[in-house]
Amino acid sequence: MVELMNVIRLGNIEKIQRGQGRCFVVNGAEIAVFRQRDGRFFAIQNRCPHRQGPLAEGLVGDGKVICPLHAHKFDLVTGAGAEPSEYVKVYAAREQDGEILLMLSAENN
Repeated sequence: MVELMNVIRLGNIEKIQRGQGRCFVVNGAEIAVFRQRDGRFFAIQNRCPHRQGPLAEGLVGDGKVICPLHAHKFDLVTGAGAEPSEYVKVYAAREQDGEILLMLSAENN
């Protein structure tokens, strides 16, 4: 089975400074895109499932983000939170030729 991917170009990588995140609205969904200090990009749903905090404004590092409202921590690779029942949706993101690319599968749309 081949999974079709929809590639969304979010613009120049300089839109997000190293160690920070930014929220993009894609197909009506808020998606937080993070650029770690090592230059890697990660993307997850922007709203924390606990109290809907804006995760793009959280502290990012070591492959995790901390919600700015209540300090709930989420893994940027798996989406897993500190609580077993808490998780966020994860999206594929990367840099190519100086641009941020977000890959959405059919199930993400």
